[in-house]
Amino acid sequence: ELMTVGISNFVSGLAGGFTGSYIFSQTIFTYRTNCRSRWIGVIVAFTFILVVISPVNFLEVTPLFFLGSTLIFIGFDLMFEWIVEVRHKLLLSEYLVLLATFVAVQFLGINAGIGLGIITAILDFVLATANVSTIARVSRRSLAMWRPQERGILEATAYNPDRAQILTLEVRGAIFFGSSMKALGNILDESGINASTEEKKEIVMTNSPLPHHSRISRHSPSLSPSSFRERRDQRKEGNKLDTKIKVAVQRVPPRFLVLDLSSVTNVDASAARGCFLQLAKMCANRNVVVCAAAANSHITWLLKTHETAHDFDLHGPENGHSQIDQLKDKIILFNDLNEALYFCEATLLAETTSMKWHKDLSPAPGHLTISLSNAFTNFLGLEEKSAAALVEYERHGRSFHTETMYTSGQTIFSPGTTSDGFFVVLSGTVAVLLDDRFGGSQTLISGGGVQKLQRPNMNMFEAGQISRVLSVGSIFGFVDYILQRPRSFQVVAGAKNALVAKVSRVGLNELKTQSPELE
Repeated sequence: ELMTVGISNFVSGLAGGFTGSYIFSQTIFTYRTNCRSRWIGVIVAFTFILVVISPVNFLEVTPLFFLGSTLIFIGFDLMFEWIVEVRHKLLLSEYLVLLATFVAVQFLGINAGIGLGIITAILDFVLATANVSTIARVSRRSLAMWRPQERGILEATAYNPDRAQILTLEVRGAIFFGSSMKALGNILDESGINASTEEKKEIVMTNSPLPHHSRISRHSPSLSPSSFRERRDQRKEGNKLDTKIKVAVQRVPPRFLVLDLSSVTNVDASAARGCFLQLAKMCANRNVVVCAAAANSHITWLLKTHETAHDFDLHGPENGHSQIDQLKDKIILFNDLNEALYFCEATLLAETTSMKWHKDLSPAPGHLTISLSNAFTNFLGLEEKSAAALVEYERHGRSFHTETMYTSGQTIFSPGTTSDGFFVVLSGTVAVLLDDRFGGSQTLISGGGVQKLQRPNMNMFEAGQISRVLSVGSIFGFVDYILQRPRSFQVVAGAKNALVAKVSRVGLNELKTQSPELE
């Protein structure tokens, strides 16, 4: 029917006639009478032609009760369907928006009623979105292959359940002016940070919708009636903040606070300053280092533009301490969570021991290269006997796999290809994409025009298109291989080159034949 209306409008326009809009009342009437034949359309079209060419005005001879009853039937049917029946398919807030729009149309008219309904829907969306963002504590560790001594120190200090020095929080949803204060309160509560009175005042002033010149100045107080009203309003906001920033009783802030922003869809300017900038300042006063990982390019640009965050070169010549000293009052940005956790672990080891960066510590996952037998032994937990047999098998120059070096962004396999083996990351990182697209936008449009996104080691694809980043020792493509089905996702090399081992079915069969003890 839509195609028919479109073609008719095109032909009518070419012939100098008027265009018509799609009216679904005829369709509803036909559907309700259980007419399913295409002949109904032919009959309606033929009837319309007769009406046009007939000299008789059918409206004068057609009984008015027939037209009225038809309109009442259609109107009642639509109202019952979209006001009564639909209540089981909508959330309460959406249903209230629907009722408000219906009532407004009756009293204010169609245009004003729909306009009021749109405004109500916008308010409902803002309130609903403000409550969507969640902060959750998660247990994460880097994929670095620490030595037993280093791992023991980390487990006793960094990940001690009673007093963890590295705390990872997963942030989800959108953070904007309606939810920034709540998000900040949840982060402070989870990290055990109690905001002082001065810090609460600064947070309230930063998140206030009033212009800067109308806020209370601590250096030049005013005694005008308006200033008393502003002080009263700020006291009210402070009371509200007390309820949002809960007091963390008997909890000590960690040394490192890691924010996983991979699931954050949007951050606006007010949240960049009202939430993240205030968080960085408060943590700096308590010697807490804040790291943010896996933020998409738009969020990264916004945080850096508002001087809230700064990039960190994990593989740079400077050690962690010197870079931390240069980035005080700033959030440190990392490409993925694994890099952020490695930075925290390495810095903590350097602070608690005499070990030095890039000298005594285990290399970062991005710079680590391992053998396939090492990967199976350390990450799959092979028994000692099986691990020794596997090492012996490789030592004699025999191999049951192939190794390939992929450049950044190069496709390892795509959806629909044959699953003739599974893969193991031996060096670098690989990214599992949400679909087969990559090469995201490198620009965004701000109020000042087109801005070019610049970030060291930034991948050629948007973080929002990445489902997961896999580091050294990770195994992927195994499920499709076992089920003998085509590949169901796409994997590409990460920010740096990746060395990947492919274990084929033929290689495994040969391994089983020559080394039965590995069965």
